[in-house]
Amino acid sequence: MKQFKLSGLLLISLALFSSACSKKQETVQVEEVRPVKTIVVEAPSTGGVRQFPGRVDANRKVELSFRVAGKVHELLVKEGNLVEKGSVIARLDPTDFQIVVNDKKALFTRASNDYNRGKKLVKEGHISKMDFDKLESSFLSSQAELNLAKQQLAYTELKAPYAGTVARRYIQNFEEVQAKQNIIALNDNSILEVKFDLPENLILRLQRDSGSVQESKIKDQIPVVAIFQTQLGKEYPLSFKEMSTKADASTQTFLATYTMPKPESIIILPGMTATVKLDFSRVLNTDEIYYLPVSAVVADVDLNATVWVVDEKTMQVAPASVKVGTMKGNRIQIKEGIEVGQRVVIAGVPFLNKGLKVTLMQDPEQAHDNLKHEQPVMPVMKKTIESKI
Repeated sequence: MKQFKLSGLLLISLALFSSACSKKQETVQVEEVRPVKTIVVEAPSTGGVRQFPGRVDANRKVELSFRVAGKVHELLVKEGNLVEKGSVIARLDPTDFQIVVNDKKALFTRASNDYNRGKKLVKEGHISKMDFDKLESSFLSSQAELNLAKQQLAYTELKAPYAGTVARRYIQNFEEVQAKQNIIALNDNSILEVKFDLPENLILRLQRDSGSVQESKIKDQIPVVAIFQTQLGKEYPLSFKEMSTKADASTQTFLATYTMPKPESIIILPGMTATVKLDFSRVLNTDEIYYLPVSAVVADVDLNATVWVVDEKTMQVAPASVKVGTMKGNRIQIKEGIEVGQRVVIAGVPFLNKGLKVTLMQDPEQAHDNLKHEQPVMPVMKKTIESKI
């Protein structure tokens, strides 16, 4: 009996020893951390500010040319010269024109004498009324030809129609030029124009929010400033001049023109570029309406629009029901459900779940990233660690 009990104890001991020496698997649960791309919700007022590339032009510009052909005798200006109104810019050789004037003057003198004698003769009955009419017609015709010759002679001088700056000079002295051939380009740079293109969708939005696109609304209710590359920290107010009401056939944009006095602190010339900033918050309905990328919005199990918000203290995500509006390109209106400053996930939202730990992607496209967060960690599901004893 004792031998039987001893054998049993021995078998149990061997079994325990064998179990302790066998392989054992342990499963360690590692919490999942998913990198996400996010954006910070901005205030609606910032959505009313738009920036467009603009180009500078002179308020008044003209290409001057002679009205007659001839050889340039004097070219009195260079590019960049300032000229006064009425000052002579260039002259043609007047010799041939003066000869024509002298010839027409002689013909006019003879016709005038004949006409004066004819007036006495017709009164005395020595010539007929028909002959007198011929003398009068010849007199008037020669007078008109003399006036034309004098006018052609006057056209040999090219004068400035207003005070301005010589922007371009197209010819050299002593060249033969044709009538209406461009000689110089004259700009009045005391007032500058800034032109830029407004997109069609913005014009349509103005029309939808106000009922119509009125020039007075654009002129009086939209503050517009220009920013130049040489002075990025300074804004120059612009005044409305005009806006086209027909879209460009290729770009579907509307050309808007604003003016500004020539700055004294910096050099701004026609042909330069500027950034034009417009504040549409007074005319566009942006109150309590936010815009997010379409990719940020998904439907929950009840088909309600939902976005995923990141709690930056715990770095966990949670769903938030929202009320959406209309889509504009790749963005969608969010009318209710989010607040300014919240960080919303904009990529990979179908794979999120409540309470999931996330880290912000260190990406150039990441909006308002928090530099205090750690580098992205690739998602780790369940990892099995085997250890041998």
